[in-house]
Amino acid sequence: MTDRYAVFGNPIGHSKSPRIHALFAAQTGQDISYEAILAPPDGFAASIDAFLAAKGGPARGANVTVPFKEEAFRLATRRTARAEAAGAVNTLSFDAGAIIGDNTDGAGLIRDLKNNVGCDPAGRRILLLGAGGAARGVILPLLLENPAELLIANRTEETAARLALEFARLPGCAVDVKPDGTGFAGLDGRQFDLVINATSAGLGNAVLPLPTSVFAPHCVAYEMFYGRETAFMAQARAAGARVGDGLGMLVEQAAEAFFVWRGVRPHTAPVLAAIKA
Repeated sequence: MTDRYAVFGNPIGHSKSPRIHALFAAQTGQDISYEAILAPPDGFAASIDAFLAAKGGPARGANVTVPFKEEAFRLATRRTARAEAAGAVNTLSFDAGAIIGDNTDGAGLIRDLKNNVGCDPAGRRILLLGAGGAARGVILPLLLENPAELLIANRTEETAARLALEFARLPGCAVDVKPDGTGFAGLDGRQFDLVINATSAGLGNAVLPLPTSVFAPHCVAYEMFYGRETAFMAQARAAGARVGDGLGMLVEQAAEAFFVWRGVRPHTAPVLAAIKA
């Protein structure tokens, strides 16, 4: 029988995940179905239960998007190390009554940077903007790429410093460089080779109070938001940075989830090209 998968979120009608996974399945010859499910704000767990109980083929897994990633973390009966580090889950696997929580966002970012953007984080000075869930999901994967520096900056300096300290103490972060934390005002005069915007500013197109100096010569500026030019992207372009957005990360994290579920890693380049088109 056809194995069933879904993505849960609110809102969810804009999701590109069903098309992405349909393209992955066609490419790899996997017999799956994948749908988008709108979960009520207070009904995520009930929506998962209904999906598991629905008729048809067996429910094998689910992706989770805003605002349910933290709730999915709590719902999981087992969690991977990268989910524990992120404090959030975007990929669920259902196996013999167990709900296994994983987080593929960081892996998706790293693969997009390396394979699509042409920016290897190794040895680079990295500035990560934001200290919320999006930032948490990528800190450990970035650290494990052995950057020269990883600085976490946030509007509230205390939040950035607290998050940096948490990851600096994390077992498995056995790298020479530990993260630091600061407010945006503390960035004046500093330069970075890779600047990643993990704040929610792109949603409302808010302008971040960043000094132009943060964009070093040949800097790559990466906006996790996708779908349109944001104020961050415009600011980075004006400073001479090479700019990328999060569409590639979306496809690459989906490919990682597909690999977790099916044991097959799809080729992402043709799928990314199809989604862009």
